[in-house]
Amino acid sequence: MKLLYIVPNIKNAGGVARVLSIKANYFIEHFGYEIHILSQNEQENSPFYDFNSKIIFHNMILEGNVFHFLNSYKKQLNQKIAAIKPDVIVVADNGLKAFILTLIVKTKVPIVLEIHSSKFIEEQSLKPNIFSKLKYRFKDFGARKYTKVVVLSPENLKHWHINNAVIIQNPTWIKTENTASLKNKRVIAVARNSYEKGLDRMLLIWEKVTQKHPEWTLDIYTDEVDSLNNIVIDLGLTSTINIFSFVKSIEEKYLESSILIMTSRFEAFPMVLIEAMSLGLPSVSYDCPSGPRSIITDNENGFLIPDGNLELFTEKLSFLIENEELRIKFGAASKEKMKEYQLDPVMKQWKTLLENF
Repeated sequence: MKLLYIVPNIKNAGGVARVLSIKANYFIEHFGYEIHILSQNEQENSPFYDFNSKIIFHNMILEGNVFHFLNSYKKQLNQKIAAIKPDVIVVADNGLKAFILTLIVKTKVPIVLEIHSSKFIEEQSLKPNIFSKLKYRFKDFGARKYTKVVVLSPENLKHWHINNAVIIQNPTWIKTENTASLKNKRVIAVARNSYEKGLDRMLLIWEKVTQKHPEWTLDIYTDEVDSLNNIVIDLGLTSTINIFSFVKSIEEKYLESSILIMTSRFEAFPMVLIEAMSLGLPSVSYDCPSGPRSIITDNENGFLIPDGNLELFTEKLSFLIENEELRIKFGAASKEKMKEYQLDPVMKQWKTLLENF
């Protein structure tokens, strides 16, 4: 089986790159697949995550205005597909161009769309209008053109008006039996500093929490350390918030923490939750569309907060800070929940899908 992944970026520290590294390595090491990964404008970068040395990376240089960009995208896509001659193509792209891909490529090869974000993801705050409605309908139209669409949860599927979908959840990559002690006065967050991930909302919550619990710290691992640090300084929170760059050894950081918090505006199936809960961390998250509710069971392994309710988020996080016994209870339930996301069964689902077109 020769498999071609088409992605915007694969060499960064994002969740999609993490998942694809796990799956691509598994395809080679367990199924003997030949894996090609085609990304954009990443020629000189080294991957953040570990990829099997047999994986063949390809790169497209895309520049210019939207018309030049799309024309170049179409031309290079077809050239790469013709040269690689894959048996199946998997597209893991959250952008609008993913929803025109099947209209511009010239191939009879099965093409799978792997959706890693909310259908309603936006890069900035927008008011609902006719254009946003048309955009969501366009996404449905584009998704229907794929041979198959892989969504990550039943909740995620509810937002798509398509009949060619299959649910395959993301796997946990953590195999360790280690469990966080949950005794350290440390809350952790891992997210890009983007509108989607909502770190601006997190800082406002912590501003209130730290007034009551100044002995606790919030450690944020992100991609834009300097810009986020400047906001922390302006808010006068430098004594209780630490900003770090993404690290490969994130497992160690989870183990040193007692609570994970997530304030995303959009998610599909957040790997951060999977990672943290695999190590026994309880979580507090906004119930954004549509990922956290697929993983967190409210008041069982964490707290789900109605999206945007800052006061309730502050209250529940403070309650968890004050109750070590509850943290331990939620943490044990989190680790138990993660048995549902073991790697081998998930990858068998992928093998069945890819080898039965």
